[in-house]
Amino acid sequence: MNAPLASAIDRYLGYLRVERRYSPSTLDNYARALGKLCARAEQLGLSRWAEMRTAQLQSLVAEQHRAGLAPASLGLFLSSCRSFFRFLARDGEVSVNPAVGVRSPKIPRKLPKVLDADEMNVLLEFPVDDAEAVHDRAMLELLYSSGLRVAEIVSLRWRDLDPGEGMLRVTGKGSKTRIVPVGRQALSALTALREQQRAGDDALILRGRGGRPLSTNGVRTRLKRRAREQGIWQRVYPHLLRHSCASHLLESSGDLRAVQELLGHADIGTTQIYTHLDFQHLAKVYDAAHPRAKRRND
Repeated sequence: MNAPLASAIDRYLGYLRVERRYSPSTLDNYARALGKLCARAEQLGLSRWAEMRTAQLQSLVAEQHRAGLAPASLGLFLSSCRSFFRFLARDGEVSVNPAVGVRSPKIPRKLPKVLDADEMNVLLEFPVDDAEAVHDRAMLELLYSSGLRVAEIVSLRWRDLDPGEGMLRVTGKGSKTRIVPVGRQALSALTALREQQRAGDDALILRGRGGRPLSTNGVRTRLKRRAREQGIWQRVYPHLLRHSCASHLLESSGDLRAVQELLGHADIGTTQIYTHLDFQHLAKVYDAAHPRAKRRND
């Protein structure tokens, strides 16, 4: 591998890890994307990143698209390239960002899948007859109650929870902290777990066997098993509970900004994907609530 090209990538990944505090999974995504970019640069015989041209990058994107790479993956690749070249420009290694003018195929916007309220009740109402069930009930109730990401819930400590106020301090993407409410059922489940653990304030809320930290894969595995035991055979995963929480809140309240704050979305456009009430339901709400829409009995 060309040393100057690889060295620049290593410095950039170090910047993301140390200064931006990106998660290991995000760093892996960036490393894979920039590995592809570096391979193409070497194939072209480039010795410095300043030699990369927009047309060369566009050709790489077109080639990957023809090979069947999904639009979302191409978008992630280009986003990684743009950010990388911005980093190099800041350090004076390039004068132009060749990724700025490159377009990726349009990503079709898919509505998130959700469990309806009845399905959520079925999932959460499993028998709490042993220590592991107490733990898993608290985990699932908290995922659904507060719309947490799986990486957020595994890092929670008891000191983050204020049971009196029913609030939880969560550290999300980019190490940004937000305060979210915790519902009554989730608080009850957490109280039962706290009594079972008898742990200090510095201890993790969720733990695996032997008191070791529960991994994100551990959360996924336990959730999948509970879903199967409850007779739910569709694919159930932590983000599905986050989607369900957001969708149910939005359907009930219509308050997009509040849902944005709960989820920790930097851009409200990300939250707008949950505005997928069916039009028949929306029409009924409108007819019942809007002063100019109420129908008269003639």
